[in-house]
Amino acid sequence: MTAESPAQTVQRLFPLLAEGKSAEAAALFADSVSFSIPHPPGIPWVPEVHSADDMRTFFELLGTHVRAKEFDLRQVIAEGDDVVLLGRMVSEVRKTGRDIDTAFALHTTVEHGRITRYHLYEDTYAVAKAYDDN
Repeated sequence: MTAESPAQTVQRLFPLLAEGKSAEAAALFADSVSFSIPHPPGIPWVPEVHSADDMRTFFELLGTHVRAKEFDLRQVIAEGDDVVLLGRMVSEVRKTGRDIDTAFALHTTVEHGRITRYHLYEDTYAVAKAYDDN
């Protein structure tokens, strides 16, 4: 049996999240995770993350505060252990009912079959605008 490629491992994440399977999604992550999502202050769904357990908390908070509406994965670039995903996503902030419509880049690293890096880059202005009550 052939081992799964890093790109295949990362791409298993999205169907699990779409089905609300936070524990199964978090199981794809290593014990130690490099996590980064630059975000405006006060965004409640981006906690401190250092581990697979913390990733589960992140996914659960995300589901509590944001409802995914569209996810368009446009390109997957893989080289060695690194996988970069490029696309567009639309999510509704439950608190305000407003959409976050943003292009994104997700830089991941997979080592020994587990995700060790999750660095998401998105339009932080769009996030702030959708979350702000004003």
